[in-house]
Amino acid sequence: QVQLVESGGGLVQPGGSLRLSCQVSGNIVSINTMGWYRQAPGKERELVARITSGDAIEYADFVKGRFTISRTSGKRTMYLQMDGLKAEDTAVYYCHARDWYVHWGQGTQVTVSS
Repeated sequence: QVQLVESGGGLVQPGGSLRLSCQVSGNIVSINTMGWYRQAPGKERELVARITSGDAIEYADFVKGRFTISRTSGKRTMYLQMDGLKAEDTAVYYCHARDWYVHWGQGTQVTVSS
């Protein structure tokens, strides 16, 4: 079983930066995709960025050039560096991993406000 724990959320002013972390525990051998999703109030959960089994990286158009996803070589930690944050980036951010199942973390709140 895979467990995901996010950290690093908080309150930041527009234009600021945050780095989210996702600690991965359990059996990670079969994980093929890891990524970050977000969900704003009243909206559906949406993909922010992900890394596939071939280490290909995909970003949502609304974060290209501002956010950077990375992970350690052992897949035990994944990061989301968020720069140039905007008010519309306010959401709960979730860590995601897929093996034979889909796994989610509990989420971390990111609030961008002056």
